[in-house]
Amino acid sequence: MFNAKSHQLGNPVAGMKIGKMVLGALALLAVAGAAGWSSLDRETRGLIASLPTNRDVLFWSQPQRDAAFRALDRLPILAKARVVATGATPSPLPPGPPLALPVEVDAYMAGQRSAALLIVHDGKLRLERYGLDFAAQGRWTSFSVAKSMTSTLMGAAVRDGAIRSLDDKVSDYVQEMKGSAYDQVSIRQLLTMTSGVKWNEDYADPNSDVARFNNHKPEEGVDSLVSYLRKLPRAAPPGTRWNYSTGETNLVGVLLARATGKPLATYLSEKIWAPAGMEQDATWILSRTGQEISGCCIQAATRDFARFGQFVLDGARVNGRPVVADGWLAEATTRRADIGQPGRGYGYQWWTYDDGSFAARGIFGQGIFIDPKRKLVIASNANWAGGAQDRAASAAREAFYRAVQKAVDDEAGKSGG
Repeated sequence: MFNAKSHQLGNPVAGMKIGKMVLGALALLAVAGAAGWSSLDRETRGLIASLPTNRDVLFWSQPQRDAAFRALDRLPILAKARVVATGATPSPLPPGPPLALPVEVDAYMAGQRSAALLIVHDGKLRLERYGLDFAAQGRWTSFSVAKSMTSTLMGAAVRDGAIRSLDDKVSDYVQEMKGSAYDQVSIRQLLTMTSGVKWNEDYADPNSDVARFNNHKPEEGVDSLVSYLRKLPRAAPPGTRWNYSTGETNLVGVLLARATGKPLATYLSEKIWAPAGMEQDATWILSRTGQEISGCCIQAATRDFARFGQFVLDGARVNGRPVVADGWLAEATTRRADIGQPGRGYGYQWWTYDDGSFAARGIFGQGIFIDPKRKLVIASNANWAGGAQDRAASAAREAFYRAVQKAVDDEAGKSGG
């Protein structure tokens, strides 16, 4: 059973259950009944007038998302989660002087419907703001920001020798994939989402793979994800076409767990969360077959999302010792696949920019932006008013990243740095 430290969780939501978890990103939640509803605290009842039955999170109301995003791991019976344990001593986030930004932060956060916004520059916390009645003690779900953490765990597994080579075939580690379209797909192609296997991740399409997977009944004794993916047809030769697929990130997670012999939450704790000095335990939501949903759903404090960004910025090292394989970050955080957008690309589960910066992104406004040249990390959590892929909000966030970069450059210019 999932057990978390109540004093670390903040803004509790209880007494609801999720009927089904959509592949790697989104959940279907159902009302737990009169008894469950009566156990909800007064604050939550005010935030959630009612929960939809058998509806995707994309169809939740804005207040329902506001409440649920800070509490997915505490919706009893919803989906189980494993704790990602931290260590005894958090790494410091020393305050620095306020950064003089060329934008009005309150207005930006209002437009983003930000729950949290942190800027760390040169290891110092230059800005920390919260909204939506959220606070530093609370935890927010990552959505696909988890993909970049999964990628980093793959780098650790390569260093540990659990993964021999990224050019190994997926079916070398997940035997059930032999004879499928994934049989000749390499781990590298899985990481860059260039497998060539047909996959539709349109959440508005009831016939998409995401929707159909939700009703898939796996064969006896076969992981539900593996059971579904091994039946998909090929659309292009491996390595020739980029196609965004949370299903493939989840397959990376299955492969990692088998290669290391450990649950992903345990491996994340051992390799990063504890040694890198995260402040709070995190949690990782599990699929219905008990596997961490590696493309989604790590619940963590925003300060710890920022610490993860700083850990990567510092070369994924702890006390000078590398956690990932030599050269991993250089490969993982630079363009490995063309996504059809000028100046941008895709690495190993990281979104890349041709200026050398890169980002982890999750729907509804979750993100970690990292700029090595400027020693800059920006961590943000939100609940975009326009929904999962709010284009206006996304564009505003990109503009904010540029504005912060300019502020850092201007400051360096004034100081002669």
